[in-house]
Amino acid sequence: MTKPGSLIDQLAGDLQPVKPVARRLGAGALLWLGLSAIYVMLATALMGPLRPGAFDQLLAHPRFLLECSLGVLALVILAQAAFRSAVPGGLSRRWVFIAAGLTLAWLLNYPFGLISPALEPSMLGKRPHCYLETLILALPPAMAAVYWQHRLFPLRPLQSAAAAGLAAGMIPALYMQVACMYAPGHILMWHILPGALVAILTPLALLGVFWCKQQPTG
Repeated sequence: MTKPGSLIDQLAGDLQPVKPVARRLGAGALLWLGLSAIYVMLATALMGPLRPGAFDQLLAHPRFLLECSLGVLALVILAQAAFRSAVPGGLSRRWVFIAAGLTLAWLLNYPFGLISPALEPSMLGKRPHCYLETLILALPPAMAAVYWQHRLFPLRPLQSAAAAGLAAGMIPALYMQVACMYAPGHILMWHILPGALVAILTPLALLGVFWCKQQPTG
């Protein structure tokens, strides 16, 4: 009969060190963000032309380039935070503060732009239903992120879903910088606000899925 001590030593000897799950999420979050961005760009192009000369404006106006660069950086950190939130202990306060700080630094450009815009406000490139496009384009990436989150172990699934929805909503909101007209008030109302609304719609959709699963069949 094997003694308990020797059995424990034998089992412990077979253990192999593993990396924490949160450390392996970085590449996955970037993959989701990259695929989501490609989907948003292709779908946006199918829905209508981009604003003429928008990419030339990135090179000609450093502040406009800074706005967009801050948005991209905020998206990278938001995506990381969304996936880290689905792992117990994966999302630290530091990550939350960094994500919130970068997102705020990006978004504050538009209220400031009401006084001093990065570009001359213009109706050029206006898309008639840009707010609907932002909502519609954000939902598939949001649902894909939530599905991925639930393959992990989210202790607060609704909060994680909200984080995923915010990251997904900001992808088309940012891309509308080159796809739609540039006017800070328009951007805040019809690009940023619909994108942020996805952070509310995503956990509501998750609640709907949970409710449907609880209903008796037949």
